[in-house]
Amino acid sequence: MSDDLLRILVCPEDKGPLELVDDGKFLLNPRNGYRYPIRNGIPVMLIEEGKKYRVETQEA
Repeated sequence: MSDDLLRILVCPEDKGPLELVDDGKFLLNPRNGYRYPIRNGIPVMLIEEGKKYRVETQEA
């Protein structure tokens, strides 16, 4: 995924920036732990998908 595309994509839940993780297989929202899968080079930006692959965030 290009850096230009990554800069304009935001989480549909909180509209914040995302990070590319897991060797480019997911986009992660570090604030809520939602991970959006990338299938065939296309990010699946549905909240339901983000929740399905959610990782627990660490609270400080």
